[in-house]
Amino acid sequence: MTDPVTREFYPVPQLTIVDPSPGTVRNGQCAPDGFGNNRNNQQQQHVRSPVRHEALTTGQEMKIADSVEGEGLLESSLRLKPHEAQNYRKKALWVSWISIVVTLILAVTAFTVSFMRHSASAFGFAFDATLDVLSSIIVLWRYSNAAAVHSAHREYIACVVLGIVFVLCSLCILGKAIHNLVSRMPPEVDDFLFSVSIVSGFVCTVLAVAKFMLGKVLTSRALITDGFNSLVGGFLGFTILISAQVFKDHPDVWFLDGLIGFLIGLIILAYGVKLLMDMVPRVRQTRNYERFE
Repeated sequence: MTDPVTREFYPVPQLTIVDPSPGTVRNGQCAPDGFGNNRNNQQQQHVRSPVRHEALTTGQEMKIADSVEGEGLLESSLRLKPHEAQNYRKKALWVSWISIVVTLILAVTAFTVSFMRHSASAFGFAFDATLDVLSSIIVLWRYSNAAAVHSAHREYIACVVLGIVFVLCSLCILGKAIHNLVSRMPPEVDDFLFSVSIVSGFVCTVLAVAKFMLGKVLTSRALITDGFNSLVGGFLGFTILISAQVFKDHPDVWFLDGLIGFLIGLIILAYGVKLLMDMVPRVRQTRNYERFE
């Protein structure tokens, strides 16, 4: 007879269900603090990681911008595609040509008004319009080379020339204004002066807005400076109207016209000096990067 088979019973291991949530219950008991803390720390790291990535991206962009400027390029080279940069360059050329034609007509008209009506502010506007013509010519030279649309060296040279022209024109405006104040020469008011003032103020303001918009897109200090000059011209056009009307109603305020011309001359002089102080060192720094010329 054979011995009966002995059956041995082995205990079945109890299954353990682990919940991955922070408050884990293990076999009916709460997980130790260390386990929950580790899970919390991991989740916090996952939450913080995007922040670190954004900060790193921003830092990288700043480094890239600095390196581009250090290589003789403007910031617009980072944001504009080649065809976009060329389109904006063509728009800048068109605006400059329009500005040259319009402000040249206004300059001749304003010079005529200033000598006929003895207006210092009209003389200041005439010189400012002449300055606008010169600054637009400089902008034309700045963007005449399609390959140099992002050239920082060419930009800074244009700004230095603009600064010199600003200083010279401001001295002429100041001289005329001081002469009218010393000689107590009041302006003569008529409809012709009013019409010239209104047209000049409106046209120059529109040109200034267009130049500011293009200068911001192309990061061009030369275009922004040209826009500033057009803005001064628009302001002068309206101030001629105001001073003439004030003198018409109150003849004892004869000095307002000369005072406005003097203040405009000081503003242009200060802007020109500031432009030279900013741009002359940059021309020296970028003189080795003339590969676009």
